[in-house]
Amino acid sequence: MAIRLANAKGRAVLVLGDTIADVERASNNKFSSDPMAVLAHWDAFASWAAGVNPGAATGAYDEAVLDAPVPRPGKVFAIGLNYKSHAEEAGLPLPTKPLVFTKFQNCICGPRADVRMMGSAYVDWEVELVAVIGRRGKGISEAKALEYVAGYTVGQDISDRKLQFSDTPPQFSMGKSLDTFGPLGPALVSLDAFKDPNDLALTCHVDATQMQSARSSDMVFGVQPLIAYLSGLCTLEPGDIIFTGTPSGVGSGQNPRRYLKPGETIISTIEGIGTITNKCIA
Repeated sequence: MAIRLANAKGRAVLVLGDTIADVERASNNKFSSDPMAVLAHWDAFASWAAGVNPGAATGAYDEAVLDAPVPRPGKVFAIGLNYKSHAEEAGLPLPTKPLVFTKFQNCICGPRADVRMMGSAYVDWEVELVAVIGRRGKGISEAKALEYVAGYTVGQDISDRKLQFSDTPPQFSMGKSLDTFGPLGPALVSLDAFKDPNDLALTCHVDATQMQSARSSDMVFGVQPLIAYLSGLCTLEPGDIIFTGTPSGVGSGQNPRRYLKPGETIISTIEGIGTITNKCIA
């Protein structure tokens, strides 16, 4: 059975349709209530969770109380220009190896969190498939890469373009790491939930207007090559996450450019995972 791990008010829960099972309670304290501790023992947890049935439910499923399914990732990797369509709209050549930057942990927030725009008029949206690492590994081959993935979740790589491009070279990590600039959710979904985990539909709306629509198969470097590349440089740990890049349709790619305004809502959806909804506030 596919696993949907969520974070309800700081507690790890399994999503079972329209109900949830509190992990600590349903496992008789075998696993912690802390989502990060669950990820640290992912293989054992996944084996247990696969056998949990709806009779283990401890409450109703309510997305309004969800926080990020990976609230304190050890490393937050992000990949630039990783969709062919996005490179084309930016007028840039396709990269020959992954363009890696980081988002700082403080930016991570939940699937219904408000995005605080810090008074900037240049804040942009980027819907992204986020891969969550479930096993420690170094030098992982592409052939075995997905064995190290606990699952996928939906992410928004919110970006302050003025800060990002305020100087030369650009301040990628800083411009993308302000508080609330990394919404995640609504749940971490194990790969067995997907017919093809390398080909998922993703969309982003700003209010009622669709801005982005693509499939993850348009990536320049898919999840397996990214894991092989990153693990060749540093050890990957359970709870590390990878923002895998965004397709075309970002605000800075519009003509004229179009950025987020206070009061607008970003709605980001990925096939088989769900939707995160984040309102922009001044």
